[in-house]
Amino acid sequence: MNQNQEQSALLPTKVVQVAITEENHDQRLDNFLITRLKGVPKSRIYRIVRKGEVRVNKGRVDVNYRLVTGDIVRIPPVRLAERSEEVFVPTNLKEALEESVLFEDDGFLIINKPAGFAVHGGSGVSSGIIEGLRLLRPNAHFLELVHRLDKDTSGCLVIAKKRSALRAFHAIFRDNQIQKTYIALLSGQWKKQKLVVNAPLLKNIAKGGERMVMVSSAGKEALTTFTRLTCFEQATLVEAAPKTGRTHQIRVHALHLGHPIIGDERYGRDDMNMLFKQKGYKRMFLHAKTLSFSHPLTGVAMNINAPLPPQLEMLLQNERPL
Repeated sequence: MNQNQEQSALLPTKVVQVAITEENHDQRLDNFLITRLKGVPKSRIYRIVRKGEVRVNKGRVDVNYRLVTGDIVRIPPVRLAERSEEVFVPTNLKEALEESVLFEDDGFLIINKPAGFAVHGGSGVSSGIIEGLRLLRPNAHFLELVHRLDKDTSGCLVIAKKRSALRAFHAIFRDNQIQKTYIALLSGQWKKQKLVVNAPLLKNIAKGGERMVMVSSAGKEALTTFTRLTCFEQATLVEAAPKTGRTHQIRVHALHLGHPIIGDERYGRDDMNMLFKQKGYKRMFLHAKTLSFSHPLTGVAMNINAPLPPQLEMLLQNERPL
């Protein structure tokens, strides 16, 4: 029996009703299904949820739904296609991940995420950080993202190794008991020393299907503190500390300041991006530098620092401070 046949034998051949226990409480529906339907492509899982074939308590939900103890999940019969999609993790991502661990214990690990890789596969991306880690650690029974970073953002990323750690971190993030600081290089000379941007953010979808976020009174509250570190002739290095965790928050708040992030293809200035590309710089300058929090299981104060990637360090060394 080949691997495809073995996986098929484990898949439901008729409708299955699964009662959610404490073990899966607060888990996202898509992650729960990926674990239950091993070998089924993510695109297929997302499709059966979208079509309403998967139901929770007899109602339709989306893949972001977080399960609650006592929920009843309806899982339809699923059959693997002749050729199932295999997770492909690029060699350069594997190499980056092997050297990226900043902290690890029995409950979780924190890595210095490399820029240019999505945190997970989907939406046209075959694989990401979490798939790479699972491939590198085939004996790990549980590896789940605690939070997310944009594809082109580098820095501190937390991955839970236990369900209990995942739930604890979700509570920490939800209750704002974690301090996050980012380093960003803004276009132009920002004259202020420090400023708290209080500008609500609204998610929108652009005509091409690209996700966009804008400042709008109809959006959700979003707070970011910007502190100037160094002013250069053409750019300003800042520390950004988000109080809330909205999508693209720092990027859109930087744009709101009138000084978008260098290398930001979505919200940045084309002329500045081109100028820095001519200097050999090819990525967005946004880096999740530090995470400060109390260890969710021991209570010990934690302060994790992710060093700037060499390319960002080199860029700063070549700029002339004022």
